[in-house]
Amino acid sequence: MTKVKRGSPTDITEAYYRGLMCAVGFRESDLKKPIVAIVNSWTDVNPGHVPLERLARAVRDGIWAAGATPVEFGVPAPCDGMAQGFGMHFILPQRDLIAASIEAMVRAHGFQGLVMLGSCDKVIPGMVMAAIRCNLPTLFLTAGAMLPFRTDKREMVTSDLKEAIGRRATGEINEELFRQWQRDICASSGTCSMMGTANTMGTFLEVTGVAPLGSTTLLACDSAKIRQARDVGEQIVRLIQKKRSFSVFLTPSSLRNATKVIAATGGSTNAVLHLLAIASLAKIKLSLGNIGEISRSVPLVAKFKPTSEYNLSHYHSVGGIGSAMRSIQKHLELSTPTGFAPSLRSLLQRVPPPDGTIIHKEDTPLDKEGCFSVLFGNLAPKGALVKKSGISSSMLKHSGPATVFNSEEEVRRFLLKRNVQPGSVLVVRYEGPKGGPGMRELSIPAAILVGMGLQTSVAMITDGRFSGATQGPCVGHVCPEAWVGGPLAAVEDGDIIDIDVPGRKLEVRLTPEKMRERLKSAKSPGRRVQGLLSTYRDLVSGADEGALWLYH
Repeated sequence: MTKVKRGSPTDITEAYYRGLMCAVGFRESDLKKPIVAIVNSWTDVNPGHVPLERLARAVRDGIWAAGATPVEFGVPAPCDGMAQGFGMHFILPQRDLIAASIEAMVRAHGFQGLVMLGSCDKVIPGMVMAAIRCNLPTLFLTAGAMLPFRTDKREMVTSDLKEAIGRRATGEINEELFRQWQRDICASSGTCSMMGTANTMGTFLEVTGVAPLGSTTLLACDSAKIRQARDVGEQIVRLIQKKRSFSVFLTPSSLRNATKVIAATGGSTNAVLHLLAIASLAKIKLSLGNIGEISRSVPLVAKFKPTSEYNLSHYHSVGGIGSAMRSIQKHLELSTPTGFAPSLRSLLQRVPPPDGTIIHKEDTPLDKEGCFSVLFGNLAPKGALVKKSGISSSMLKHSGPATVFNSEEEVRRFLLKRNVQPGSVLVVRYEGPKGGPGMRELSIPAAILVGMGLQTSVAMITDGRFSGATQGPCVGHVCPEAWVGGPLAAVEDGDIIDIDVPGRKLEVRLTPEKMRERLKSAKSPGRRVQGLLSTYRDLVSGADEGALWLYH
């Protein structure tokens, strides 16, 4: 596709463009400079994005100071946490919508560079997908982390609030304390101070070199955030001058690096969906099985809330993602270029070595393998995914009778009635990309299970997905999904299911003949949808392919 340099003073056909830009308030001299778009996902209804209004002003200052002209436009910024349950159908589809809306705006207006301001779970990957498509000089900045809520005994974050639902259901905490936590646990704006998807994707940005080191873990309210924003504004102009497009930084090597660091620091399983989608758009070969192999190739050197007592502030205090990279640097390809230093090697010279407690050293890891396990078997011929770093050792192998549910609502009601039998396996199906539709995140059912103290005796499997804030034996992304005739559709109450994380197996004790017989008579629930969700269901690919719908 032909790239047009806008605002050429010698092209009389650009008069219409120049006239309209003058109407906005730009001067003729401004239009002779590179036009840099600030793609801002600011909203006042998502705490992870509230700080971006102020940060955008600082980015503008940096762009002006470096001799270019800033402009700004907005994109949606959904909050996965707020959408739990009723609105979750519309969350994952927005990733591709965000990507497409940015691509369309950038191509229509002919900007010369981009600064992406985003924080949350589907926003960052959507922006990365757009950056791949536009392939302009592009940098990113996240809002920074939320303040943890401090009590006399401990620090609490949003994942503690989800688990409190289960604790309230069992009567472990009273209504007064439960309401206090609702009010106070989210102590400021910023991203949830745990290793959920937002901070996992922030990790991706830092490792690939398109966001400043420390930008993910720095508190949103820290004044250093403003200085960081100005730096990004200045740096994007330098990249434009050097003609350093996004593809310079997103390469097979940098994608492997990012996958390794995410796996080594207990990242979100949602990131796997996004890594597959990003690789697909970038024409980089990557499969679900590859991600499992990459995870096995690196040690686990850090874990954060909810699978440890450490939050994002603790992480930042010991060097953050940069120090984690130093811990596993012998596993990384250090010659990869970055937007802030000539190479990853030179960038890591600026950060402290691992402290040995919050970030373990490579030779004394928390586990010899990274956090992800990809399971295969007669229940998951195309794979399933589990965050093994959040599972107690006693549940890495588990066999038990299935209790089957055809929706998230069914399993929520079941859990709140406290009917769960220890040893069982809760099977939640028809929640995949097509079945949901939208591949809902079963974050709250998983957290209720933990809050009820059942994570050491009960497992959960689904063709939906789980949050980065999930702990316990929760296996998601089961492929193919039940809606398209996947094996989960054949499971009945009482069937024995075998989960073997070390052996990377997910099986139901049914003969192939019995499986085929049941699948012939299996009926999906009558779940009619219209509009966006109907189109999404028609077009979306499987979770093993990144659940793409506008870009495959």
